[in-house]
Order: sequence, then structure tokens, then C-alpha cells
Amino acid sequence: MKTLIRWFVVMSLVCAPQSFAMRVKDMTSIEGVRSNQLIGYGLVVGLAGTGEQSPFTEQSFRTMLNNFGIKMDSATKPKISNVAAVMVSAELPAFVKPGQSIHVTVSSIGQAKSLQGGTLLQTFLKGLDGNVYAVAQGSVLVSGFGAQGADGSKIISNTPTAGRIPNGALVERAVASGLMQHDYITLNLNSPDFSTAKALADTINQRLGADPNNGYVIATPMDATSVRVSAPRDQGQRVGFIATIENFTFTPADAPARVVINSRTGTIVIGQEVRLLPAAITHGGLTVTISENQQVTQPNALADGNTAVTNQSVVDVRMDDARMFKFNPGVTLDDLVRAVNEIGAAPGDLMAILEALRAAGALQGELIII
Repeated sequence: MKTLIRWFVVMSLVCAPQSFAMRVKDMTSIEGVRSNQLIGYGLVVGLAGTGEQSPFTEQSFRTMLNNFGIKMDSATKPKISNVAAVMVSAELPAFVKPGQSIHVTVSSIGQAKSLQGGTLLQTFLKGLDGNVYAVAQGSVLVSGFGAQGADGSKIISNTPTAGRIPNGALVERAVASGLMQHDYITLNLNSPDFSTAKALADTINQRLGADPNNGYVIATPMDATSVRVSAPRDQGQRVGFIATIENFTFTPADAPARVVINSRTGTIVIGQEVRLLPAAITHGGLTVTISENQQVTQPNALADGNTAVTNQSVVDVRMDDARMFKFNPGVTLDDLVRAVNEIGAAPGDLMAILEALRAAGALQGELIII
């Protein structure tokens, strides 16, 4: 297992993402085009004795019967072990129209043991503004299960108190989109970066025949996230215009120098732009020396050619009492990671080394621990 973790650390470095052509639709989203969260409160019935006997469930049950004209004496306490109070949540995608269906998630909020086999009764799903946007109803699909013995022992697999209803809600109200509010559309980058925003604007201007030198600009970078693009006012033409530019490809800027450490799993991902400054670290009985030398190659006297200078990295690993890491400036963390892995050190050792390098100011890059 330790060998596998060490291999993954090195591969995370070698496979660090590099810049290559990406589609606009994969790198951006359009301002004003978004989904909306919906939520509602309802009852799941038909449970096989796995429901609950709580005050708010009883009150909801009485209200439901009252809506159907059935009056219950206030002194009567109904036995409703087959009923559970639940919260119903859903996401309303952009441009969904009334009559279409969306998926919903049903979660118990009381002491119900399981929602297996239950049916959600008609539940109103409201948005942030308090309006009803969808109505949910249907059989709840639960992947988990639970069983309990007479002595109190029980076994539970997954989560039997939460489930889904595929296409379980009908949309009753559409959400107005901000797509047609202006003479332009705004593309927002998923990862803010000034260089990437400029590259995106330059690509759109070039592909659509704009000439920034003469003052004719179609796309303008507004900040590190947003690029404003002039668009047709006609709705049909605007849809076609967006379909065209979202399939343009451009090369985003290189990712920032960054090291990400997952302290729980031992995973370490190191960006390709991370560099080391001169420093020395003492860590246990491990000694790693990294140096970079220049080698001059002369052409044969009888052949044509030029003198070439190549860089040669030398990594020396020892387990003795010296306990010192030493490396020259400009050496990448690739060399350090490989050196540490050669002698079988655990990922925790590398984490401690990287944290010490960052604290000493010798690590040129952002260190993120999750």
C-alpha cells in the first residue's frame, strides 16, 4: 500500500495539467444562465412500520386529512407509524419550461427508520422568492436498507432515510432568463485568470473578424473572470451566435504554481510551475542532495556543428547521520519527490518537507492543505 501511495505522488507530479486547446463551453458559463434550488415539506406514506410518531408529523397528518374534509377529534392521537415527514429538494435547470419534469431528492427530518417502499404525497416546491415552481409526487427509490432485532441490535447499509424520485416533479412555472437583457453576453471563466480572459477575448475577436487596432472590438475582457461579447438582439440569432462561439477553441494560460496536499489520504499534487529556492532541511536520518550542473559539448573537429550547453541534474540519496536536504536554485520539485520516493519515505515525510519549505520561503508556489 505504501508503494502504491508513493507511486501516486510521483504520477500526480508527472501528470500535472499543462496548457492545451479547450472549448469555450468547457471553460466558461454565461452570466444570467443558471439553475435554481427548490425545496418543500411533505409526507411519505405507505411505510412498513418504519415511520415516526412525532408532533410535527402528527400535525401534518391532521392537516392533510382536514384538507380532504376528514375531521379528527383533538383528543384522538393517531397511530401513524407508516408515515414520515420529509424535506424534498430539487434543482430547476435553466430554460426548463412548464410541463417538463425534474428529479427530486427526499430526506427524512424526523425519527423514521427507513423510507423504503414509501410514496411521497403531492408536495409544493418553492424557490427563494416563495413562489411554487414545481409539484412533486411519486414512489421513493431508496438504495439503503436497515434491519433491527428484538434486543436492539441493528444493521444499516447506505442511507435508508433518503431517496430519489426520478422525474418526480412537474414544473409549473418557468424562471425568466437574463440572456436577452442586454446588447451583449458575458462569459465567466470557471477559474479566474487575467491571462486566460485576455486569450479568450483575443480568440473571439480573431475568429469573428474583429480588428482591435482599428477600434472594432467584439469581445472585451472586463476582469480576471468576465469577458463581455457583443451579441445580436434577435433571440434566434443570439442563440446561433452563442452556439458558434462556445465551440471555439483557445489555449488557456498556465495554471498558477500550486501544491495541493490531502492530509487524510496522503495524496500530493504538484503543479509544473513550482520551483525551489536555495535551502537546506533536516528531516530524520534522510539525506538528499540535489544539484544541477552545466555540461559543454564540443563538435568534432572534422564535422560542422555548434557548441552545446546542456543541464545535468544529479540526485544523491543516503540514509546516514547527516540528515540534510540540500539543493541548488531552480531545481523542480520533481527531483525532490523522486529522491524521497527512492529511499521509501512515506508521503507524510514529503508533506513535512513541503510545509517546511513553504514556511522558510524556499517554495515558489501556493501550498494548499485539504
